[in-house]
Amino acid sequence: MATPLSAAVFLARLRAEGVKVQEHGDWPHHNRNSKGAWGPVHGVMIHHTVTKGSARTVDICRKGYADLPGPLCHGVITKDGTVHLIGYGRANHAGLGDDDVLRAVIGDKVVPGDNEANTDGNRHFYGFECENLGDGEDPWPAAQMEAIEKAAAAICRHHGWTERSVIGHLEWQPGKVDPRGFTMASMRARIQERLDTKTSDTPAKPAAPKPLPKPQKPTVDLSKLVAAARSNPKASGTPVTYSGVRIVETALVNAGLLAKVYSDGHFGSATVDAYARWQRRLGYSGSAADGIPGKTSLTKLGAKYGFQVIA
Repeated sequence: MATPLSAAVFLARLRAEGVKVQEHGDWPHHNRNSKGAWGPVHGVMIHHTVTKGSARTVDICRKGYADLPGPLCHGVITKDGTVHLIGYGRANHAGLGDDDVLRAVIGDKVVPGDNEANTDGNRHFYGFECENLGDGEDPWPAAQMEAIEKAAAAICRHHGWTERSVIGHLEWQPGKVDPRGFTMASMRARIQERLDTKTSDTPAKPAAPKPLPKPQKPTVDLSKLVAAARSNPKASGTPVTYSGVRIVETALVNAGLLAKVYSDGHFGSATVDAYARWQRRLGYSGSAADGIPGKTSLTKLGAKYGFQVIA
């Protein structure tokens, strides 16, 4: 069961399948919807027209007859392989048919023989009329057969249906013989083969996303940091001697040991005192907590606040 495609999507799907399409008049709004519902849709029905001449065939299917107003289908497939879009919505093409056949189509099963006409097919099927006299002798050109295959496959592909969703009028309504000149079993085999292939409109399976590279942690060179710390630890405004000072100061700020105002890239007295507090937090005391970074204390600070130590 499916909601009918919009006219725009229907057209796009046909073209994506490689169907040659010709639009006639205001086909998206030419329908019999005032006479009954269209949808949910369950399949595609194929017919022959018992007419000769493409232009005449298209005209008849657009306008219909006095006792059977048009449109008589959604698309007319002429002998040159063109699908002429003449209407969209409810169309007078299927008539009443066998509810057992409909259940088989819905269930994706082989259709049984039709022996009753008790279900509205115009509501539930897309319909294509194919230009042919229907006498069993009028030929079916290769281009026309390919167009039938493509048009039916385009709809099935969109809805996720299999080839068993495509039936002939003769499989739906007792007494009907269309399409005559080829078997629906052979057409379904063609449709199945097409559905097993990818069209240009079938999205390729997305490649697994490549993992993003792990962000590199900033590095602090221990020897350069110590040199900066020893340059003049008790003087304010010590010149910037190494960029890694800012990395360590930011970590000390995040640890709550250094006021942000003193995080200025100078390993001055405030930074030395803050680092000494970090050392004492780790359990160091006395000269071991002098505010001059050591490998162990600096490595632990880096592990907690996101930088690596180069010793």
